[in-house]
Amino acid sequence: MAVRKLKPVTPGQRHKVIGTFEDITASVPEKSLVFGKRATGGRNNTGKMTVRYIGGGHKRKYRLIDFKREKDGVPATVKTIEYDPNRSARIALLYYADGEKRYIIAPNGLEVGAKLLSGADAAPEVGNALPLANIPVGTVVHNIELRPGQGAKLVRSAGNFAQLTSREGSYCVIKLPSGETRKILSACKATVGVVGNADHALEQSGKAGRSRWLGRRPHNRGVVMNPHDHPMGGGEGRQSGGHPRSRKGLYAKGLKTRAPKKHSNKYIIARASK
Repeated sequence: MAVRKLKPVTPGQRHKVIGTFEDITASVPEKSLVFGKRATGGRNNTGKMTVRYIGGGHKRKYRLIDFKREKDGVPATVKTIEYDPNRSARIALLYYADGEKRYIIAPNGLEVGAKLLSGADAAPEVGNALPLANIPVGTVVHNIELRPGQGAKLVRSAGNFAQLTSREGSYCVIKLPSGETRKILSACKATVGVVGNADHALEQSGKAGRSRWLGRRPHNRGVVMNPHDHPMGGGEGRQSGGHPRSRKGLYAKGLKTRAPKKHSNKYIIARASK
């Protein structure tokens, strides 16, 4: 996929950079794999706003994505590559040999007509899902499980990939996109390849209205508020606002908030570099 920069014939198009959608092969999703998604507008069950800066936006249908890839040994054919409004990556519709249809995250290089397979017997090729124990060291992967059979939780957004660097007993050492290196059970599944639509990071909305289409409302900084609205508010002129902190007074931008006795700390070899 590539991006295109529009001619500045209007103020909204002057800075607009969008994807070309040339890899999309279908405009209507598979009806059996979608259901309506109700927007909350940041409100809870009593109608109180609990998350700010959310509301409006275009109506969406949620596509059911197969993150488990548990149909081991059943070959599948890629029927279409589609747009998904709920995620940055593209999705691929698979037709399995037994007649079932499922969506998966489309990796880079996956084309219509490709044959895919999951399970321990699958070859370590792009789009195939297999246990980490069966993937060669050095391979780039995505859609990584944290517990066997749980379904993929890591490395699912556009352009991301992790690398299997080594093995230690019943664990594999994975370097994640954040720079973190951690151990994951070798029985956990991962999909070979890089998540597609890598140019998503180059896109620019170009105007505030496009953010509103996505359900994002204007975001107000704490330093422009009054003291009773935010700990960083108040002051004459442009004051710095003191140490960055949240509206509730919790320090932000640098303070480590991870629990020091978190159970999964023992699996982390090196923390994220960012």
